[in-house]
Amino acid sequence: MENSRRWFLRALSASGAAVMAACGRRAPEEPPSLLGSPVKPYGERSPLEQTARRIADTSTPEAAASRTPLQDLNGMITPSSLHFERHHAGVPGLDPARHELMIHGLVDRPLIFTVDELKRLPSVSRIYFVECSGNSRTGWRPVPQPSAQAGHGLTSCSNWTGVPLSVLFKEVGVQPSGRWFIAEGADACRMMRSIPIEKAWDDALVAYGQNGEALRPEQGYPIRLMLPGWEGNASVKWLRRIKVVDAPVMARDETSKYTDLMPDGRARQFTFLMEAKSLITRPSAGQKLGAPGFHEISGLAWSGAGAITRVEVSTDGGATWADAQLQAPVLAKAHTRFTLPWRWDGRETVIAARCTDESGYVQPTREALVAERGLNSDYHCNAIQHWKIHMDGTVVDAAV
Repeated sequence: MENSRRWFLRALSASGAAVMAACGRRAPEEPPSLLGSPVKPYGERSPLEQTARRIADTSTPEAAASRTPLQDLNGMITPSSLHFERHHAGVPGLDPARHELMIHGLVDRPLIFTVDELKRLPSVSRIYFVECSGNSRTGWRPVPQPSAQAGHGLTSCSNWTGVPLSVLFKEVGVQPSGRWFIAEGADACRMMRSIPIEKAWDDALVAYGQNGEALRPEQGYPIRLMLPGWEGNASVKWLRRIKVVDAPVMARDETSKYTDLMPDGRARQFTFLMEAKSLITRPSAGQKLGAPGFHEISGLAWSGAGAITRVEVSTDGGATWADAQLQAPVLAKAHTRFTLPWRWDGRETVIAARCTDESGYVQPTREALVAERGLNSDYHCNAIQHWKIHMDGTVVDAAV
């Protein structure tokens, strides 16, 4: 029996080498039989994987941002270590044993919660995207970007764990006159936003977990506000105080920025919702296709108004569109992965994606956005993104 087994393995090895030779390829060498690395207390990625966040240009290291490498990711979840960052005064080092959340204002019972007390309350885990309102801002005044990350990397998607804000508001007893609440962070600038009270009763969270572990410091450790589907700056990090009020307070970060100046001189304010958007991540700028033939087009779509119901892809500059496949799970207010099989003929072309969400809203062209809002805005750009593929397979931003 042992001799038969050895004969079989030698024959299999010989036949494999013959097949490789017939294909014009050399059979791979046997790897050395060496012991692998020992078990580690905290997992690390392979040193052969060089995926990293891109640090955005900034005048000071504290008021800065980093961008998620969307073109290098698979699926819908962003690893915590690659979630984009945006800070106004750096990352504070907070001790969860000393950090507290105060809820006061127009409430019957003002309360202070420790982090441990928050973790004792009923919790939920939900998958949501977070997107900076300044993401894709170059779409207003097109400037070709070197990668999907550089132009659109201020969005990420995680599994967030925390206490529904509605649970806390029931504990304190919000008074009927309470129409808004102010969320304030513990960073040096005391980042502050006014939020309509309806969001608290809907799906707002006080989150302490991300992707199965504690929040990273740059994501608000030990607790942050999470407002699903709304612009990222409103999901205040390092949350320390919530005050229930009867009207917005017109804080610095909701008046001096995060507003959209319209052509008639008026400003759109409190435009919290991040509208439907899609992006082809493979192939995208900075990448290169191999030989003509079969390729899979892949990307992400998301909407603050709910679930994505349709993604269409054009491989001929918008002349025709084909329905892409939405990969499960397709969740409301979360990144959705889409794919489309495509046979490239080797000719130069332009590819693009557009999505529709469950409200019926269709992602617009840049021309449609400009016709409605003019060119004074610096936020909330969800225009269709086009990538150009050259005959040699290189992919560039088709912005003009």
